[in-house]
This record gives sequence, structure tokens and C-alpha cells, in this order.
Amino acid sequence: MDGSLDYYGAKALLEWQIDLGVTETISESPINRYEVPEKAPKPVVAAAPEAPVKAPEVDPVAEAEKMARAAASLEELEAALAAFPHCELKKGARNLVFARGNPAARVMVIAGAPGRDADRAGLPLAGADAGLFDKMFAAIGLGLETPDTEAAIYLSLVLPWRPPQDRPPNPAEIDMLMPFVARHVELADPDILVLMGNTPCLGVLGRKGITRLRGQWVEAFGRPALPIVPPAQLMNKPLAKRDAWADLLSLQAKLHGRD
Repeated sequence: MDGSLDYYGAKALLEWQIDLGVTETISESPINRYEVPEKAPKPVVAAAPEAPVKAPEVDPVAEAEKMARAAASLEELEAALAAFPHCELKKGARNLVFARGNPAARVMVIAGAPGRDADRAGLPLAGADAGLFDKMFAAIGLGLETPDTEAAIYLSLVLPWRPPQDRPPNPAEIDMLMPFVARHVELADPDILVLMGNTPCLGVLGRKGITRLRGQWVEAFGRPALPIVPPAQLMNKPLAKRDAWADLLSLQAKLHGRD
């Protein structure tokens, strides 16, 4: 016998050993399992995953200031707003709503943010708000569509995108976009500003409470500014229309140098 076994022979031998009661194999030389090896093997340690590289934090206000300052015209300012990547409101809005009226007007009205109708139309005011706005200013001889700069109005917004469900803009959103508002005023260069509602008062003056602020002349961006109640609020509080009329007469007097 040459000592070599084929598969079937080895299998038969193994089965015979199992039948005899063999439960484990023993090597030819004894093994001391309590013996400590001279040099223990080094444990294998998995390499720690590399920490993700953090993108540098961007100050959205500083970025807005940089982009707004680079705009040399109203058209470039609108394009800069469209390219501004840090305001989440733009993701849920249909349109960027920039301005309406004659940019050479003596009076620039700054409203808050577009509502549903304004967002759909792409205009600062639309629907019933726009109708009441037109009637209010027409009563003192001013309008959005007139080419006469003495009788024209230029209407803009603090936020060009509609907030979800028409909620009030939060302070962070207002602060983020104020550099564009400041540059808008600088480029249009009106004689008088009208701050229409709480959002522009908070952004420009750092205060809100339009029912307390309305009718009081202040200074903003180096020119006289008048806070007034917005049309939507007047529609809900008809008695406030008397105060609104007084504010419009005050604006008319200021335009004609009778303050």
C-alpha cells in the first residue's frame, strides 16, 4: 500500500473512525494551550473613517452686501437677487417679485413681501390690495403708471419671494435681504420713502407696530420716510382708513414743501 487514499477510501476511513466513537483529532506532538507566545500578535485596528470636509460657513448678510454693492443698475440688482442662493423662500415661490412703477419717481414705497396673488402675477401688489393701493394714492394725485416723475410712485418690497402661507417674514430673512433694499433705494434715489407695514419698518427702522409708527415722519437711508398702514390691513379695519387718509395728506404736503 503506497499510503495514499483516494476520495472514496478517505471517506470510508473517516466514517469507520466516527463509528468507533472518535470525536476529535490529536496531532502527533502535544500542544500546551496555556503557553504564552513570546510575542503576541498585534491586534488589527480598523482605520478610523476620515472626517468629512466641512464647507466654509458663509455669512448670508455679508454675501448679500457684496452682491448688492456690485449691482450698478436696477436691472443688475434684480439679477443679483435672482442669483442670491441663501434665502430658502425662493424655493417655494413661483416668481421673484422685484418692483413696479416709475423708478425715477420722487416717492418710493417699500412694502413687505408678496402675497399669493402678487406671487402669481409677479408684481408687488395684485388683486384687491392693488386696487385699494391705487385708489389711496390716486386721491392725492399719485399713481404707478404715470410717466410724470412728480406724480409717479415706485413700489418695491423687502422680500422678493412669498413666504409660505403668507406668514410674516422672520427677522433673519429680513436682515438677509436688507442690503438689497438699501442698494435699491440708493439706485432709485427717491426724495421720499413710504414704509408700508411692519416688515419694512422692522427692516429699515428696527421697530415694528405700524399702528403706533404710522403718520410719524422719520429718516431712513438719508431721506424722509413715512410709515403707513398697508392696504390689506385697512381692508380688515375700515375705521383705520381715516388715519390712512391723514397720512396721505401728510405725504402730499411733504411733496409740495408744506410740512
